Amino acid sequence: MAKYTLTVNGRARAVDTDPSRPLLDVLREDLALTGTKYGCGEGQCRACTVLLDGAPVTSCTMPVRMAVGKAITTIEGLAAPGGKLHPVQQAFLDATAMQCGYCTPGMVLRTTALLKKTPRPTEAQIVESLNGSLCRCCGYTNIVAAVRMAAALGMPAAKGGKRNG
Repeated sequence: MAKYTLTVNGRARAVDTDPSRPLLDVLREDLALTGTKYGCGEGQCRACTVLLDGAPVTSCTMPVRMAVGKAITTIEGLAAPGGKLHPVQQAFLDATAMQCGYCTPGMVLRTTALLKKTPRPTEAQIVESLNGSLCRCCGYTNIVAAVRMAAALGMPAAKGGKRNG
């Protein structure tokens, strides 16, 4: 066991855990952030995607010790204070880009990372970014439409910056 301080959704969170324990387990079980989903446990379905310093990672395969000193963003951390949805969350809702919703948190976070890097992605860039993210309900058409919609809405800037778009 080891004591760590993780920065999750902008807040320092103390945990006492095995260093090799998956970040996903710590988020869900220790920090009660259950929006990040367990899918396959092997990083293949990407349901467990979180952002680590803005980059999408599969939290089921990442030992918690690798996340120390990095900014972790979960689906719970995207909405603005007061509950206003992030543009990507809103686009997924507006495009009905989910059915059961199990894959949605991972898809939303991967889309957020894509649009931060490439504000106006091509169809090929969208597909490449989401490649490997499995939707068991086969809602890919609406998911791609949601990414296009989110790109049109523009991404909020970091604090003090300008909005994309």
